[in-house]
Amino acid sequence: MEQGWLSGCLQWYRTVRHLKARQIAGQVRHRLQRAFAMAGGMGKAGSPEYPGCRWAPSAPFLPPVSAAGEGQTAAGIFRFLNHGEQLGFPPDWEPAGLSKLWRYHLHYQDYLWELEFDQARAVVLDWIGRYGPGRNRDGWEAYPVSLRLVNWCGYFYGRHQERMAREPEFGRVLWGAIHQQAAWLETHLETHLLGNHYLENGVALGVAGACFAGAAASAWLARGVEILREQLPEQMLADGCHFERSPMYHARVAWCLLTLLNTGAPALAELVRGPLAKALQALARLCHADGQIALLNDSALGMGAKPRELMKYGTQLGVAGGTERELAGAWGLPQAGYYGWRGEDGTGILCDAGPVGPDYLPGHAHGDIFSYELCYEGRRIIVDSGVFDYEVSEMRAGCRATRAHNTVVIEGQDQCEFWGAFRVGHRGQPREVRWEPEAGGFQLQGWHDGYQRLPGKPVHARRFQWRSGGILEVADEVWAGRPVAMVSRIHLHPECGVMNCSARGVELGTPAGRVAVQFSGPGRLQIEDGRYCPEFGLQIRNQVLAWEVRGAEARFGYRVERIR
Repeated sequence: MEQGWLSGCLQWYRTVRHLKARQIAGQVRHRLQRAFAMAGGMGKAGSPEYPGCRWAPSAPFLPPVSAAGEGQTAAGIFRFLNHGEQLGFPPDWEPAGLSKLWRYHLHYQDYLWELEFDQARAVVLDWIGRYGPGRNRDGWEAYPVSLRLVNWCGYFYGRHQERMAREPEFGRVLWGAIHQQAAWLETHLETHLLGNHYLENGVALGVAGACFAGAAASAWLARGVEILREQLPEQMLADGCHFERSPMYHARVAWCLLTLLNTGAPALAELVRGPLAKALQALARLCHADGQIALLNDSALGMGAKPRELMKYGTQLGVAGGTERELAGAWGLPQAGYYGWRGEDGTGILCDAGPVGPDYLPGHAHGDIFSYELCYEGRRIIVDSGVFDYEVSEMRAGCRATRAHNTVVIEGQDQCEFWGAFRVGHRGQPREVRWEPEAGGFQLQGWHDGYQRLPGKPVHARRFQWRSGGILEVADEVWAGRPVAMVSRIHLHPECGVMNCSARGVELGTPAGRVAVQFSGPGRLQIEDGRYCPEFGLQIRNQVLAWEVRGAEARFGYRVERIR
């Protein structure tokens, strides 16, 4: 009992010692607000007289998610994270038995963009009338408030600005609710988390402030600009990537910057235009030739606007993200730690040799140092396992674990000390990473210290060699002060399967033709069952190649190539 208590305390220490003082102060404030309902700005809906809409967007606002096209929402079926519920229309705003992330999506109200004006108005009026502020209400947490404010402003005063001019009574009620929520948000900024949450707070205040005339909106705009001016230089790395290193959140941030630019507010445009151009260029690198993001760290498909929609939107606003021809060849995003190669036929690879994220905010990180994804002719062949949920669950732990990625596991442990749904104690760091582009390919190598906390202090080093024709050679080296068990895994896309197997290699059947994987060095080949989670709430069985090795020092690896 005593040892377990001590172990738990040490785990907490390894987790919280990286936090910023600002986060710790924010945690105290946040917990007090939740415990005592210290709800500044949470009075009854009401505000000064409606001041009028002042923005003039240069293009239609892009919805935050790609249209599902199913028309189920108006029938009362709300579907998020691949799970649908009949909630009525307007819905039950506090449904029981659903995950927090699902309930969050209900209150984001992204689905307004799929509805006709009268339907959207009915939903919003019902929410305003039946879902006022209250202790521990999901829809009144700062993150859903932020996303909902952007949706309300963009949908009603962007897409339907002319109709709103003919709806003075609805406009008065809507303005009162927007005023109430923006005032509330100003006193509940997510400084206890920072990162993408705090950025979304600034985006919401910037959008609402740009949308309306009047003193209140001007104050929101100034506060939003203040947050963005502080956060963008830190959160947007020099290579254009978002610093949490999740392609999914990077795409969301790109959408936010595009939305801010389209408000037409000069103060916002000045802040976002430079980071936005780099962000779109980086987003293009973080996608495969199928036009969808790589599933690195906490990333899933279908959670936002499609990357190609973002690129097109950027072009409409005068910000380019790079053509397919410009994307061909070797590329590197050194601050994020992503490197790869893209061929004109859609063959390509994306390697992860970066840190798990900012030390004070690694919650969306996975144990994927020196992992990668590989495509032939635009079809995914070797994949990351993705993300299934954000609950404290076996699936959450499994998707974050090193064994779910295409890298080496030592002693069955993870490169980082993952616990809870988002917490990380000890975290491994890549070291001495070197990338050399070559004609037709590249070399990438380095080592990491993620296993040095284990007995024998094991070290894993890896070298990637990518050659023309789509030939991948991976060389691993492990050394430790005692014999350790090692497993190098390769996760196959569910459409790929083992056709023939020998002691040291396999022949795969894939949508891009036959592919050979040949292992080298000491070891034993096993074929495992895996789970591929390309979308939240979706798991598909796949096959995993596992090369098992044991020793104090070992050199092993494999070669992947198409069979012509």
